[in-house]
Amino acid sequence: MLTEPIRPPEAKKLILRIIGKGIVTYSQPHAEEQMRKRRISTVDCVNVLRGGVVGEGEYENGGWRYRVATPKMCVVIRFESESLLEVVTAWRE
Repeated sequence: MLTEPIRPPEAKKLILRIIGKGIVTYSQPHAEEQMRKRRISTVDCVNVLRGGVVGEGEYENGGWRYRVATPKMCVVIRFESESLLEVVTAWRE
């Protein structure tokens, strides 16, 4: 079981592990609608998660969320478990 908030270096390791062997989901309908509207693909999101910088956890709407950012894009995620993360939203910087 996850103990949150997770420090950014540990969150980054967990993100990479989930990308490699776990499941990445996208919140419906919010993330999918925002991504479509902003022309951001699931591949774009995974690339940001792989190469971006993880910020400190922020407690919002009853759970911890983490911003993962590159100079061009930001993806907000939440961890469902140690093998599942959900993309909450994404935007271009």
